[in-house]
Amino acid sequence: MHYEIYKNARDASWRFLIQHQICSLPVDLRRITSNMGIVVKKDDIGTLGMNERGKAVNADGKLRIIVRDIPIPQKRYTIMHEIGHIVLGHTESDDRSDVDEYAAERFAIGVLAPACVLWGFGIQTAEEIADLCNISITSAKIRERRMVELYARNKFLTSPLERRVFEQFSDFINRNKHK
Repeated sequence: MHYEIYKNARDASWRFLIQHQICSLPVDLRRITSNMGIVVKKDDIGTLGMNERGKAVNADGKLRIIVRDIPIPQKRYTIMHEIGHIVLGHTESDDRSDVDEYAAERFAIGVLAPACVLWGFGIQTAEEIADLCNISITSAKIRERRMVELYARNKFLTSPLERRVFEQFSDFINRNKHK
C-alpha cells in the first residue's frame, strides 16, 4: 500500500513541477503561492497546535497557509508540505491520517528536491541537497536515503513524466553543474 501512495505523490510532484514550469532550484515558493492564490501567514495568534509547523486553511474562499516562525529551510518544506495536502486533495481537518501525512511529505520532497535533478548534478550527500534546494538537513537526509536506493538501482528517467521534468531542468543543470 505504501508504494502506491508513494508513486501517486511522486507522480503528483512531477506533474506539479511541469504545470508550474519550475526549472531551477531552489524552487521559488513565492511564485508558486502567488500563482495558486495562496497567502502564507506567520502564526502570530496561536492558530497552530503544539505539534504543528504549518496548516493549510480555506477561510472565506481563500487558501491560506499558516506557518510557525521557524528557520527558512524548514519553513519552505512546511509550506510545500501544506501545498501537497491541497494538491493531493486532502480535506481540511485537524485529524489528517498518517497516509495523508506520508503522501504530503513525499510530494514536498519531490517538488523541492526532484531526484532526477539531483542525479543530473551527481549529488550524493544530504549537505549538497540541503544547499542546492534550500531545505533543512533533516529533510535532505531523508532525500539522501532515497537517492542511495535510486543510485543503487539506477532508477532514473524511467517515467515519461520524470523525463519531462529532467528536460525542463536541463538548462539549469548544464549551467550550474560544475560551479
